[in-house]
Formats: sequence, C-alpha cells, structure tokens
Amino acid sequence: MGIITVLWEKWVEFRRDFYKITVAAMIAPLMYLIVFGLGIRTTSHGQPYIQFLVPGLVAMVTMTGSFGAIAQSMSVQRLYEKALDQVMISPTPLWQFILGQIIGGSLRGIYAACVILVITVPVRHGLVFNGLSFLIMLLNGAVFATLALVLSFMAKTYSDAPRFNTYIIMPMSFLCNTFFSTEEMPDGFRQFIEALPLSQASGMIRSIANGEAAGITGYIVLLAWLAVLGAVSVFFIYRKKNL
Repeated sequence: MGIITVLWEKWVEFRRDFYKITVAAMIAPLMYLIVFGLGIRTTSHGQPYIQFLVPGLVAMVTMTGSFGAIAQSMSVQRLYEKALDQVMISPTPLWQFILGQIIGGSLRGIYAACVILVITVPVRHGLVFNGLSFLIMLLNGAVFATLALVLSFMAKTYSDAPRFNTYIIMPMSFLCNTFFSTEEMPDGFRQFIEALPLSQASGMIRSIANGEAAGITGYIVLLAWLAVLGAVSVFFIYRKKNL
C-alpha cells in the first residue's frame, strides 16, 4: 500500500501539472532537433545524423524527466514541508516509500520519452523502438530517480537541487553518447564517460533502434548503478530515522 500511496501522489502531481510537464519535456529536445538535426547532415559512419540523434534524445529525456520528477520536490518536502519526517513516523515501510518514488520517477521519464517519440515520427525513418527499448528507458529512469533521491537526502538548502542539475545532469546530457559518439574521446576520459549510465542507455537504445543487439554489458552497468544508488538511498533514509 505504501508504494501505491506514493504513486498516487505522483499521479496527482502529474495530473495537476500535465501541460507544464508536457511542454517542458518538448522544448529543449525540439531545440536540439532543430539545431543539431538540421545543422549536421551525417555522422562519421555516414549515417544521417538525425538517426543518431533521436535515440540519444530519447535516453536523455528519460534521465532528465526521472531526475526532475524527484530531485526538487523531495528536497522541498524534506527541508521545508518536513513531509519526510511524517513518512518516518507513519506505518508505511520506508523501503516502500523509496520504491514508490523510484517507480514514479521512472514512469515520468518514460512519459517524456514517449513525447519525444511522438514528435520525431516524421524524421525517424527506419528506427525501431520496441519492448527492449522501453525496458532500457525504465532502467535508465530508475537509476536517475534513485540518484535524485540520494542527492535530495544530501541537499542542505533548496538551492542545492538546481546546482545538482547543473553539475551532474547537464554535463551528462551533452557528453554521454547523446549528441556525438564517445568513440572520438581520448582514452581514459572515454572509459570514464562510457561507464556512466546515460552513455550505456544511449548506446543500447541506439543499437536496438538500428536493428542490432544491445549486448549484456549495458544491462549490467545500469543494474549495478541502480543497486549502488538504491543501497545509498536506503542507508540515508534509515540513518535519518534512527537519529
């Protein structure tokens, strides 16, 4: 019941801000499509650049949508509304609260990805998005929803949430195999970037979109990130409960 309660809260929030959420999910990717998609014709492999760009954008918006759905609202609830304190003393198991937040954030990320898939229909000729694509979107969204939970537990002030977005999410948006391939990066830096979850999600979604196998490595990396971040979020919330 705890998970359903959290998901109901996320649904009420989504329904209330539906138009704002939808427009926010469209504006930045549309700008990227116009600037990059029309400005660059081919990739280094001779592929139309728009075919490279669309899977990267889909992966990116699952990250930004999932992260944004959790980070700021959780920071406000914890620091100002003290809603987290109420969860602590309620009969709701804390793991259900965490799981509900992660699922809710993941679903918001998938919604943002669906918006991009709809608006790119005229330009994504031949690209395939199937059940495996959505599984990867779900995993990617879960990783970044969990990251948002961890960072919101670490936030000291309300202004920390936008800073996390600037320091972490924005650099990954541009570097992690979204707008250009990591293959061109120097050794050392390339391996570091490729180990980040968005790089793996972008590569896997792009492989599936082009009719290729995604490979098992990406799933392992995403699940490893999810396990580590999930353990950290559980540690933070139970430590706070036991203070």
